[in-house]
Amino acid sequence: MNAREVNFDGLVGLTHHYAGLSFGNEASTKHRFQVSNPKLAAKQGLLKMKALADMGFAQAVIPPQERPNIGLLRQLGFDGTDQQVVEKAWKLAPELLSAASSASSMWVANAATVCPSADALDGRVHLTVANLNNKLHRASEAVTTERVLKAIFSDTGCFSVHEALPQVAMLGDEGAANHNRLSHIYGEPGIQLFVYGRNAGGGQAPERYPARQTLQASQAVARLNQVRPDQVVFAQQNPAVIDKGVFHNDVIAVTNRQVLFAHEAAFVNQAGLYQTLAQKLPGFQAIEVPENRVSVADAVETYLFNSQLLSLEQGDMMLVLPQESREHAGVWRYLTELVESPDNPINALKVFDLRESMANGGGPACLRLRVVLTEAERAAVNPGVMMNDALFTTLNQWVDKYYRDRLTQNDLVDPQLLREGREALDELTQVLKLGAVYPFQR
Repeated sequence: MNAREVNFDGLVGLTHHYAGLSFGNEASTKHRFQVSNPKLAAKQGLLKMKALADMGFAQAVIPPQERPNIGLLRQLGFDGTDQQVVEKAWKLAPELLSAASSASSMWVANAATVCPSADALDGRVHLTVANLNNKLHRASEAVTTERVLKAIFSDTGCFSVHEALPQVAMLGDEGAANHNRLSHIYGEPGIQLFVYGRNAGGGQAPERYPARQTLQASQAVARLNQVRPDQVVFAQQNPAVIDKGVFHNDVIAVTNRQVLFAHEAAFVNQAGLYQTLAQKLPGFQAIEVPENRVSVADAVETYLFNSQLLSLEQGDMMLVLPQESREHAGVWRYLTELVESPDNPINALKVFDLRESMANGGGPACLRLRVVLTEAERAAVNPGVMMNDALFTTLNQWVDKYYRDRLTQNDLVDPQLLREGREALDELTQVLKLGAVYPFQR
């Protein structure tokens, strides 16, 4: 069946700031309290989307969420008018205002886990919203994420969007950042590789940083997404690399079609996993990066594996990388040798400057949700979110109109920021033809 992979990229929100909210994410912690540039962040993301669309890749946009999240602050006991809620939070618990103002929904690899129709028992595309319950600022995204996805994938004959799993530790789910799919052709049945950090029933687990994804959550998502049981593989992420800052699997591995590009320390029993994948998908190819060429620390610093692995013509592939990988001599030397090697399909590199996102702990792969769609399914997607010349121009003008070029944690209490955000998002939902998806619109 003719199908393509469509990348839905998250648009960076107006309150993008560096608060160090994500324990276990070393880039987030390192840049805490630095001055951010929301306007530049949004434009860097838009440039990546447009460049890939111009290269012929199907590209779409997912909007940011309303921030500050007044509903969350009210749940936490702050009352009064919306602005009074913000002011009380700033005075009494600024860290909670920061969490409620996080622009982390830009990293839509955490928005949901996707099952293409070719893999589903009922022949529909399934998306299960991630609960992201390990972090307060992310757990609050699930309700709006569900509304947004239902506005984009509204045709229930083609799509099924499932609500997030219950918000309990046993069912910690981080979405597509811990999920991979392998197949020779996008439209044919494939193997879905779910990667978990810990088994809630016991066993190996990291000691320094939290394992955000559980086996039990991965199993539940596979059931909700109606993945054919013989097409599912569950693998554990190496706890030792989680303790080195590999908070999601997409910081240490990425797949495309039949290829798994991973560090040699990515998984527990990595050789056994390769054997299982080769049995289920003849022609499976692992490209394994040895520690003596790129250390885990260097992979975390440069986000080498948090790259997009995209298909070119005739089976060739291209890695979409952050500028940090280009600037690291050892990593770039490895990549240069990789693309010159005749025995692997990765033969092109594309580098983007995503420093604003990178400094908060997310690279190219974090910014996109991959959805394999047939021609009929693509036609059923809300057309307002598909990237083209006109939308690129409109969104850049929208960013210029509303976004600030400097933001610190102290600015979050500014009454104008709340008004700016709501006015901007109200206009954005009209541009993207989404309807009323935000709390202030309902």
